[in-house]
Amino acid sequence: MAGHSKWANIKHKKAATDAKRGKIWTRLIKEITVAARMGGGDMTSNPRLRLAVDKAADANMPKDNVQRAIQRGAGGLEGVNYEEVRYEGYGIGGAAIIVDCMTDNRVRTVAEVRHAFSKFGGNMGTEGSVSFMFKHTGQFLFAPGVEEDKLMEAALEAGADDVIQDDEGGFEVLCNPNDFANVKEALEKAGFKADSAEVIMKPDVETVFTGEDAQKMQKLLDAIENLDDVQEVYTNAVIEE
Repeated sequence: MAGHSKWANIKHKKAATDAKRGKIWTRLIKEITVAARMGGGDMTSNPRLRLAVDKAADANMPKDNVQRAIQRGAGGLEGVNYEEVRYEGYGIGGAAIIVDCMTDNRVRTVAEVRHAFSKFGGNMGTEGSVSFMFKHTGQFLFAPGVEEDKLMEAALEAGADDVIQDDEGGFEVLCNPNDFANVKEALEKAGFKADSAEVIMKPDVETVFTGEDAQKMQKLLDAIENLDDVQEVYTNAVIEE
């Protein structure tokens, strides 16, 4: 099964990450803190914390920062209490957008998210207005050039649900979110380290944007992603360069 190329979006995301590493660290500290508060500070029994710590390592975050965030979340240190909140809305041409936030002030956060939507041509929706178009899933992306048969064999043995090849020859491995940590470990043991490995909200159907609409949609997504309380943004829009 073929799908749209993910590589332009990954390159854009990585470039944005490199340009605002301090902001990425702040988001990761929030995620680690909340993960530790909800599931405890032991990574072996807390898959969400393990994933957050892996992301922190990929972002070159100092281990002391990671440990402090775990201690704060597990109750060892004083700190701000963050809560998770999700907003849904529409972008250019009605494209679906999910915005996951962590905040210590819901009133501030919803005002900022609503402002970003309205300023750049989108609008907020009600709870559940677009999330039904997405599936919570573990996703691993591999650049073109990976040996298909070996990857497929390793992925299926690891417990993955599906292996999809895109139009450029890259591969997408999908799994149940609860199996993410085990699949990731098994793939890496088999010699396959993904270019991107995340638990995401994956759209059932994607909409390709080109030209002026693509530029407008990217500006809207960038504006939302740049908000301090925003952790992740998911969309069914595919921006073609």
